Amino acid sequence: MYRNIKRIIDIIFSIMVLPFFCFVIITIGPLIFFQDRGNIFYNAERLGYKGNVFKMYKLRSMKINAPDIRNEDGSTFNAEDDPRLTSIGKFIRKTSIDEIPQVLNVLKGEMSVVGPRPDLPEHYEAYSKNEKRKLSVKPGVTGYNQAYFRNTIPWKERLKNDLYYVDNQSFSLDLKIIVKTLIVIFMRKNIFISKAE
Repeated sequence: MYRNIKRIIDIIFSIMVLPFFCFVIITIGPLIFFQDRGNIFYNAERLGYKGNVFKMYKLRSMKINAPDIRNEDGSTFNAEDDPRLTSIGKFIRKTSIDEIPQVLNVLKGEMSVVGPRPDLPEHYEAYSKNEKRKLSVKPGVTGYNQAYFRNTIPWKERLKNDLYYVDNQSFSLDLKIIVKTLIVIFMRKNIFISKAE
């Protein structure tokens, strides 16, 4: 019952956000393109519901053919002084505008508004049996870890927070996560880690 109602809410929310999505594409899209004549979108393969791999949509924030840099725990490197970021890329990262295209993933049923943030496909082999429970729910545009810690804690700690969400799903928790996410985005907190760990 909860899952069905949540899907309806996801669709309604996504339809409401679509006009803003179109506005962002019209205004930010050309800035991304004219910076280096590259694609405005970045389609990243991610682990989805029940371990299915899907393409998660983002606005491209990095230079064309930027190298893949990882932290020691295998998670993606993310820093404010990352030389791979374009100037407009730094702005859309700080404001989380780069995540807005994921409204399309929500409409397609690949993601939910709230849920654990999706990992890279190769991370599946690094999950413990218990951690694989993360895949029992759809990944979210935002989630418990994203709202409260974002990029400031190690990947394994993020997985613990993802499991907390899986075990405590409710409409009230989803609402708290959405409100907290908006506050964090507005305050621009916990966006980057200082160095690769």
